[in-house]
Amino acid sequence: MRTLSDLRALYVETERARMIRSMTGFGRQQAPWQDGSVAVEVRSVNHRFLEIACRLPRPLNHLEDTIKKAAQQVCARGRIDLTITVQSGKGRSHTVAVDQGLAKQYHQALRALKKTLKLSGSIDIGLIAGQRDVVSIIDQPVEDRKLSKLAQQLAVKALDDLVAMRRREGDALAKDMLARLGAIRERKTIVGAMAPRVVQAEFDRMRSRVEKLMGGEPPDASRLLQELAVYADRGDIAEEIVRLDSHMVQFEQTLNRSESIGKTLDFLLQEMGREVNTIGSKANDAEIAAQVVHMKAELERIREQVQNVE
Repeated sequence: MRTLSDLRALYVETERARMIRSMTGFGRQQAPWQDGSVAVEVRSVNHRFLEIACRLPRPLNHLEDTIKKAAQQVCARGRIDLTITVQSGKGRSHTVAVDQGLAKQYHQALRALKKTLKLSGSIDIGLIAGQRDVVSIIDQPVEDRKLSKLAQQLAVKALDDLVAMRRREGDALAKDMLARLGAIRERKTIVGAMAPRVVQAEFDRMRSRVEKLMGGEPPDASRLLQELAVYADRGDIAEEIVRLDSHMVQFEQTLNRSESIGKTLDFLLQEMGREVNTIGSKANDAEIAAQVVHMKAELERIREQVQNVE
């Protein structure tokens, strides 16, 4: 049976060939404990950083730091909630507690009431003991080394389950994002094929407009053509297409890394969005604008998925 200290070595070994992980996961383990049971549940959800909260029964409070360190070894980001529950059984003893101070106050109050109302009868032990909170039964879990060991073993298994689910969720996220990247790449290819035509069309449009304004051939036609070429070149989107493709390649490569990659993916998405926006604004073409809208929609869907990546 593995201990919490073994979890890190296992995690490093299995993650060498692993790619993306989700921040959403769940793990649960339960085992009998005398005539009761011990259960460990661990849940994780999205969070910008790593935040771990443990809810443990009093006899197991000493395990909190150990369990948190174990969770830190296998999770880099997310809100982690781990709960250990010990069900009643032979592992719990019962203590009868008597609040003598409260009993005295009840006795004095009842004597005063009897005197004020001029009542008969005695104020005996049965009457005092029957008052609220004078006598109470307290369950006290037995602090046992075996209980602590069992709780740790269950915590290891529950964290294993959590990591496995985060990995499965990560696989699904990766497949979806890769498919959407493929859709963006198809749109980018279409835009790349349109780019030379758009630049030439802009050049011809401006030349025709200048000639119309000047009423014929300009006196310095060569200088005009140079200026128009410079102006038309401002709409060239070749560099943006190359950078967009580079960012997509980096995005795909990052998906294969074993460490926490959520923030890196988010940064690359921002850069991809910047290039797509620039392509739309520089090209000034209706057909390219339509392709840009589709690319931005896919980027937004990828961004929603990245928010759940560890």
